[in-house]
Amino acid sequence: MRRVTPFSLLAPAKINLALHVLGRRSDGYHDLDSIVAFADRGDVLTFRPAQSFDITPTGPFGGNLPPLADNIIYRAWTIAGEIAARRGRILLPVTVQLEKNLPVASGIGGGSANAAAALRGFLRLAGIDDLDDEIMAAGLGICADVPVCLAGVACRMRGVGEHLTRLAGFEPLQAILVNPLVAVSTPDVFRSLGLSKGQGFGSAITDERNPAQWRNDLAPPAIVLAPVIGEILERLRSTTGVLRAFMSGSGATCVAICETPDVTPHLDPRWWMMRTVLA
Repeated sequence: MRRVTPFSLLAPAKINLALHVLGRRSDGYHDLDSIVAFADRGDVLTFRPAQSFDITPTGPFGGNLPPLADNIIYRAWTIAGEIAARRGRILLPVTVQLEKNLPVASGIGGGSANAAAALRGFLRLAGIDDLDDEIMAAGLGICADVPVCLAGVACRMRGVGEHLTRLAGFEPLQAILVNPLVAVSTPDVFRSLGLSKGQGFGSAITDERNPAQWRNDLAPPAIVLAPVIGEILERLRSTTGVLRAFMSGSGATCVAICETPDVTPHLDPRWWMMRTVLA
C-alpha cells in the first residue's frame, strides 16, 4: 500500500476585480460576469497520514470553522473519494491541518479556495493529477467559485462560475486587503438585489483590460448591510498611492490596488489587513 508523505498546498485568496450581475436565471441562480485574480497569500492545507479522516484547524481564524460534517473540505473529501472509486483508485485517510489565515465569510473565496486545494490534494493522494472536465464539474457541485480556484490563474468567469477564460498577459498588482471582521452573508447580499427569476440586471464587462469600466454590483447592497465597508473604501480612496479601491465578492473585504508596495492607508487598528500581490 502507498504511504502518504506529508505535503502542503496554498489556498490563495480569490479577488473579484470586477463582478457584474447580469440577472437572475430561471433556476434561481444569478448570472455573473467577473474578472478574478489570486493573491500570493492565503490559507494553507497540510495533508498527513491518519487512521481516519479529520480536519485540524489552526491559524488566527481557525476557531471560526463549522463542524466536520458541515465543512466544505469534508465535502471535497467525499467527492474526491467518489471520483477515485470510479477510476479504480484508492484514497487513503488523512488528517488535514487547515491554517486559516483569511477571515471567514469575507468575500475573498476562503471556503472555495480551501475546497479547491483540498480536492487537488485528495486527488493527488489517489494518484490523479490532471484536472479534467469531470473534476471541474465536481468542483462546481461543491461551490460556484471552486472551478476558478482549481484553475488558480487570472480568469474571466461567467455564468454561475462554470465558464472560465484565462487572461493572458495579466500583470501582477500590488494590493492591500482590508476587512472590518464583520461577516457578510452572501445569500443576504444577493437577496437584497430583489431580482425575480428570469429578471435581468446589469451589463456585461465590455473591456476586460480596462478597470475604469469594471464595477461590483454587490457593493451597494453589501454597504447597506455593513456600512463600515463604505468607510473602508473612503479611507482607501483618499490614500496617496492608491490607484483603485473596491469591494471583493459579496464583502466585506475591500481591496486597494497600489502604485508601490509601501502605500500605507490610515486604518482602524481593529480591522484585518494583508499586503499581497495579485497575479
